[in-house]
Amino acid sequence: MSRPLLGIVACTRSFEGETIHRVIDRYLRAPAQWSGVDVVLIPALGLLADQHNLAARIDGLLLTGSTSNLESWRYGGKYPHGPFDPDRDSTSLTLTSAMLDAGKPVFGICRGFQELNVVFGGTLQHLPVAAQAMHHAPAGVSIEAMFDHTHAVTPVPGGLLANALGDSPVTVNSVHYQAVQILGRDLVAQAHAPDGLVEAFSAQVGDAHVLGVQWHPEWDADRNPQSRWFFTALGEAMSAEPPYQADGS
Repeated sequence: MSRPLLGIVACTRSFEGETIHRVIDRYLRAPAQWSGVDVVLIPALGLLADQHNLAARIDGLLLTGSTSNLESWRYGGKYPHGPFDPDRDSTSLTLTSAMLDAGKPVFGICRGFQELNVVFGGTLQHLPVAAQAMHHAPAGVSIEAMFDHTHAVTPVPGGLLANALGDSPVTVNSVHYQAVQILGRDLVAQAHAPDGLVEAFSAQVGDAHVLGVQWHPEWDADRNPQSRWFFTALGEAMSAEPPYQADGS
């Protein structure tokens, strides 16, 4: 049998005076190595693409992190905290909906976690200054120091993460200023930060498995079994008979 095909949505950036579509390498290598899938980039063409046609051709979707934030009007917000990537927004939100309609899994990391919350009708917040020190390294540090910034998350007892990783707090990296404000309908919280923020959630939409985490498991999946689990779960969700349900059973 051929390996499942994972779509990964690109971001847009300006390069040498033109727009390019790109995905950071680590978001491609982690699922290619640990999920047992082949990966293909989905350009951020928004409504220029037939998202239901794309959803019919891939077996799963990964929404990655990014330096951009979702435009706040997409969830009824008003704050102007950019940078923004409207074409990424349009592509991710519409393709996610098409994947759920098709009963196929969608997993999200950081920005992708936030995109999933918006798809399910939730809202986002820009973290107040007092909360930012927990969730993001100080400005000006190296990328290694940025992704080495950590805090604990506590799995919800009896939930998906608790069943996989145990009930004890788990140390995760944290690189975000935007966060869940109101959890989307049908999403089940799976872990919380010490300040109460939802840091992981799941859902079951028909046959479609949904899992999102606010941290970055792709950064250290090669050396951290807890991070690697995210990609193992992604591969299992893209198989014919995934071994878990979104409610943790």
